[in-house]
Amino acid sequence: MEFVSELSRGWWLLPVVLAISLVSTGVLRRYALARSLMDVPNARSSHRVPTPRGGGVAIVVSFLLALPVLALVGALDWQVHWALLGAGACVAAIGFLDDHGHVAARWRLLAHFAAAIWALVLLGGVPPVSLFGASVDLDWLGFGVGAVYLVWLLNLYNFMDGIDGIAGVETVCVCLGGALLHVLAGEPTLALVPLSLGAAAAGFLYWNFPPAKIFMGDAGSGFLGIVLGVLSLQAAWRDPASLWSWLILLGVFIVDATWTLLRRMLRGDRIYEAHRSHAYQYASRRYGAHLPVTLAVAAINLFWLLPVALLVGLSRLDGLVGVALAYLPLVALAVRFRAGELEGRPA
Repeated sequence: MEFVSELSRGWWLLPVVLAISLVSTGVLRRYALARSLMDVPNARSSHRVPTPRGGGVAIVVSFLLALPVLALVGALDWQVHWALLGAGACVAAIGFLDDHGHVAARWRLLAHFAAAIWALVLLGGVPPVSLFGASVDLDWLGFGVGAVYLVWLLNLYNFMDGIDGIAGVETVCVCLGGALLHVLAGEPTLALVPLSLGAAAAGFLYWNFPPAKIFMGDAGSGFLGIVLGVLSLQAAWRDPASLWSWLILLGVFIVDATWTLLRRMLRGDRIYEAHRSHAYQYASRRYGAHLPVTLAVAAINLFWLLPVALLVGLSRLDGLVGVALAYLPLVALAVRFRAGELEGRPA
């Protein structure tokens, strides 16, 4: 009853955010078609027909509009509000420019680090890290670690947004998990923030679910990555152990993207060059469709990663042990589906 009572202060916002995202994505699709803003398939693509792009702007707009309301109903501290607004808008803007033309990698990276530092300053840095029951304060080193963490999350979301529905499904699942963690911590009002982001992603997902009618684009994927990163740090400031739970919830994207990147770096590939060597991309080609892979990601999130994350959140499992347990089968899947292998090599 307490959960229902506290959540009722802002529950009405969720269908509003969903509706804004849903309608806005449809409008953006018509705009992209009228302006010929199409993602045309090439040798590095995972789709076969030209498809409008830039629909992720709907997620950006609907969630940013919700932020001041979330602050007013007490679901969000104003400092965190400005952290999310500034960092999210910066990353979305540079992604939008890249979607409509081309922005050199060095300028994108500079904007990404500027957004990360903005968020960290307003959050007060990186919270202490919980290791086997002990609290480790990273002090000034935390800013560097935190900036790399946020920049990596926003870029890996870009890397992993390569087949229909996968980024939207991942976001909805992670946000549901993050909301449950707040409820378990006795702070149900805070659950409204990840639920609002999940609602924004769900509105877009209606149009992006296989077969996709519009793609997210860098503006949306980078925005989701940095917002989820900031939300994970916000949760960790309230309970250091919860950072491990968020890392578990994000496990599918973290493991596939990191494993692939490491293999490509060791081989000497240009890491910002487009490719199709992530595990999920190999899997979609093996099964000849995006849908089974996207549904598999949802199943892994809900039936494996979520229970492990909740065990950590309930203090039934040490955070670092929980991450190792959660990631082990994901690494096995990455190896099984050849993540990071040179394309064109026989299976």
